[in-house]
Amino acid sequence: MTAKRSLGVMLATVATLAAGPLIASQSCTDDAMLVFDGSGSMSEMGFNLLDEPRIFEARRAVQDSIPQIAALRRVGLVIYGPGQPEACGHIELRFGPRADAAGPIIDAVERLQPAGETPLTKAVERAAEVLNYRAAPGVIVLLTDGKETCDGQPCALASDLAAEAHDLTVHVIGFKVRDDHFGWDDPQDEGYERRVTVARCLADRTGGTYASAETLEELTEALTRTLGCQLIGQHTGTRHRLPS
Repeated sequence: MTAKRSLGVMLATVATLAAGPLIASQSCTDDAMLVFDGSGSMSEMGFNLLDEPRIFEARRAVQDSIPQIAALRRVGLVIYGPGQPEACGHIELRFGPRADAAGPIIDAVERLQPAGETPLTKAVERAAEVLNYRAAPGVIVLLTDGKETCDGQPCALASDLAAEAHDLTVHVIGFKVRDDHFGWDDPQDEGYERRVTVARCLADRTGGTYASAETLEELTEALTRTLGCQLIGQHTGTRHRLPS
């Protein structure tokens, strides 16, 4: 964590304490699942304006954001992708929503070696089932670097979740999303960098948000905003966002 970020966290904490005792807002009682992209493309670099594999910054963002999130919300983890290089069936439920999950989440992401295809639709569906989405409220945050590559239909799933869920919100973070085709003639084309994953409809149809992240700071902020909890000062009624 940089000195600037540390100072920001310290100042926010001082302001929070001055406002009086805090409680987490009602939304923090909703369990959450982080659905994390462990497919082979997370290890890509070089040919598509990436100076290092995506997984490097993803690990740093998880380290920066998850401790403060998991202190207030029960969070679980699904990782999709790693396994046989051509396999689409590798979706791993690491654990369901649990208190103080920061350590296990950080450890799982640190040990992750990206490989395989991208069954993101099935991974989100698995997370929804873990949350018992038809009977209980919940939040899913999908971190993906782009496409569904296993014939899943994320928009059809989005419609099903919207129709059947008790109260499920899916947020989608598109991290360094790229096209399949790289234009060698103009690799600096500005339109190339900010692409939108097909999975955006999961957010659009469930009342969630879509965030495009290209930098460590943007990814950290997106994780904090979507998984994090709003705090409410009991004495003043002042609301504080968790610092990013």
